[in-house]
Amino acid sequence: MQKLSVLTGALWLSALAAQAQEATYQTPPKIIADLVDAPATPRLSLSSDGKWMVLMPVQDLPSIAELSQPELRMAGLRLNPRTNGPSRVSYSTGLTLKRIGDTKETPVQGLPKAAKISEVSWSPDNTKLAFALTTDATPTDSRMELWLVDVASAKARKLMNLPLNGVFGNSFDWVADSRTLIAHTVLPNRGEAPASNAVPTGPIVQENAGKKAGVRTYQDLLKNPSDEKIFDYYATTQLVKVDLDGKTTPLGQPGVIQVAAPSPDGKYVLVKTRHRPYSYQLTVGSFPVKVDVLDLNGQPVKTITDLPLADNVPTSFDAVPTGQRLHAWREDAPATLFWVEAQDGGDPKVQAPVRDKLFTLAAPFAGAPQELAALPLRYNDIYWGTSSLALIQGSRWADRKEMTWTINPSAKGAPTVLFDRSSQDTYNDPGTPYQHRNAAGHYVLATDAKGQSIYMVGTGASPEGDRPFVDQLDLKTKKASRWWRSEAPYYEVPVAILDTDKRLLVTRRESPKENPNYFLRDVNKKKITALTKFSNPYAAVGSLQKQVLKYKRADGVDLTANLYLPPNYKKSDGPLPTLIEAYPVEFKDKSDAGQVKGSPYTFTRLSWATPIFWVTQGYAVLQGTSIPIVGEGNKEPNDTYTEQLVASAKAAIDEGVRLGVVDRNRVGVMGHSYGAFMTANLLAHSNLFKAGIARSGAYNRTLTPFGFQAEERTYWQAPEVYNAMSPFNYADKVKTPILLIHGEADNNSGTFPLQSERFYNALKGHGATVRYVVLPFEAHSYASRENIMHMLWEMNTWLDKYVKNTPTSSAQPAQ
Repeated sequence: MQKLSVLTGALWLSALAAQAQEATYQTPPKIIADLVDAPATPRLSLSSDGKWMVLMPVQDLPSIAELSQPELRMAGLRLNPRTNGPSRVSYSTGLTLKRIGDTKETPVQGLPKAAKISEVSWSPDNTKLAFALTTDATPTDSRMELWLVDVASAKARKLMNLPLNGVFGNSFDWVADSRTLIAHTVLPNRGEAPASNAVPTGPIVQENAGKKAGVRTYQDLLKNPSDEKIFDYYATTQLVKVDLDGKTTPLGQPGVIQVAAPSPDGKYVLVKTRHRPYSYQLTVGSFPVKVDVLDLNGQPVKTITDLPLADNVPTSFDAVPTGQRLHAWREDAPATLFWVEAQDGGDPKVQAPVRDKLFTLAAPFAGAPQELAALPLRYNDIYWGTSSLALIQGSRWADRKEMTWTINPSAKGAPTVLFDRSSQDTYNDPGTPYQHRNAAGHYVLATDAKGQSIYMVGTGASPEGDRPFVDQLDLKTKKASRWWRSEAPYYEVPVAILDTDKRLLVTRRESPKENPNYFLRDVNKKKITALTKFSNPYAAVGSLQKQVLKYKRADGVDLTANLYLPPNYKKSDGPLPTLIEAYPVEFKDKSDAGQVKGSPYTFTRLSWATPIFWVTQGYAVLQGTSIPIVGEGNKEPNDTYTEQLVASAKAAIDEGVRLGVVDRNRVGVMGHSYGAFMTANLLAHSNLFKAGIARSGAYNRTLTPFGFQAEERTYWQAPEVYNAMSPFNYADKVKTPILLIHGEADNNSGTFPLQSERFYNALKGHGATVRYVVLPFEAHSYASRENIMHMLWEMNTWLDKYVKNTPTSSAQPAQ
């Protein structure tokens, strides 16, 4: 009997190996490959005084060899053990300085060839730039280094020999004097990394003592004591103070230091240190944290709090840990801390007139904390301005309510309501308060000379599309006067306000034919001056035909989609094979769901994820197709998810057919992440499509039982919703060919590769036409050139076989 079992297992493995094998990398049609390889638009950073900008070319797509370098995945982080920094970074490859208003560009000298630059940061006085330079030529000399650029001479140099510790993504900060930096460094002489112990000393035990501790699904977690030791080895840092001559002085004791923030006056450092006991179910952001203040000599001044593991936070979206949280400096004061404390036990289900309170504590941190504000909603953010002005934002997820208040930090008094609105009502969004950097290098509200007005920058959503704007808002009258608004035929975004009196702006402007470029705009004189001249990287393809469609769903909800057609398409060419891409969004109000998103005047930048590549192959493409899932009043959006999903997709196809550009019998659908989940559901619950492509999705919602996307109910609270929304449960209904693609190292919450693997097996078991492609080393967002090219080849092959070349005569009408 045992021999038979072994033989059966061997035969099963042999059969499996015959079906699943490593393929060789393929490339899509040349025109698609050329579009992928088109150079990225350089990044740009402005000095806060409005005199300089630095242009930063972007690294090409990394190779699969680069992506396959050693990587540690633990505590919710992904680390490169060779560099002691993040493993997946989009680097800049150079630095070029340009004085605003001057045409001359000066490349920074002294950089190594093939530089890998990140964390570029201006000094508070704008005379210097600091950045992290990653060197990874060999395992023995790979590291992150702190470098400095002198702006006047445009010369770069390494600032210190100690390697940076970039585990938490921010490896240094400027001090207000512009002559000192606080850096996270790797411990000197720390020895070899702990070996991963393959022989356990005992079982792994987790226990709960009767308290509710539901958590959402996370990836890259610690798994055992061996992982804990490895995590400590790489995450432990020694803070140092470093001057412009490269002299370093240790600050405080080593620890797993996540944050080290200098105070605006440069006399103190706020330090947040994670410590044990760690969790095997939560990421590092929930680990216990000790909050301290040190002086600039590294001497301890005050322990503010020591918070326990946050393992009993309710799963509701507005839920927060009890006790203090979100410690930071008041940006407008010399050295005053603030933090927030929940007044409802952190549970939004609890009835409470006050949800959160804000407290402050000023240097020398010896007195009692002062209550600054009591909020009826959950705290979101604060904008510090002056000693008499700050703005606080709060929200409530259940009905998407959002409020903004003004407060006087120097006087006791209730906050005054400035805005009270729905966070999803984009047409009436007043914008975001504009902040500028003060002399200490901290961001505060920009105000007029009297401190009575602030400036609001917004997307300007409207029925005709987004029209970004700058408003001046009088805080006493609550009336806004419009400075400037983007005008057709361009889409123009305010980037910086250089002078509020002269109304000088830096904007980024683009059009369907013009790559985004930066301009100096004099609003008073109605004058505009080009600051950059980035060319169109797709000029060889020709201008893409883009049209924003507006149409209605059967239940009256307004919908939109971006329609792209082949460059030389004429309506007389007739209807085309079509690819629809979408990503469902939940709403609590039909009118909000129907608001127009985007602009008809944007330049189409082709990312690896876009469906627009297929206009080059003769397809009509409906990109960004709106799929609103609405639940008004006491109803939740997902209560009728599949019905609304199918109705939205049908409406999009019907509109394309009405326009004469969509062949109803040759339509494919695709989506990534939640869009992949959508794709699988559309194939399970309709026969609208000839093929589907689902990338990196989740298909069985019982594997995400404590909520997913915008669904905050648990599986046990709404099992019928979870079951109805899981295409895995309807695998026997999927008769349309579906291509499943997943990154082997997906790091997104809920979208474990297991989701695609199990869905593939379920589909295969019911005789579906299905193909499952696993991209080696890829996370939730794909990165390497080889994998991206192969993904596009797979998609193109699938669409050609099952959509473009489907015989129209034998096609069934869509329903």
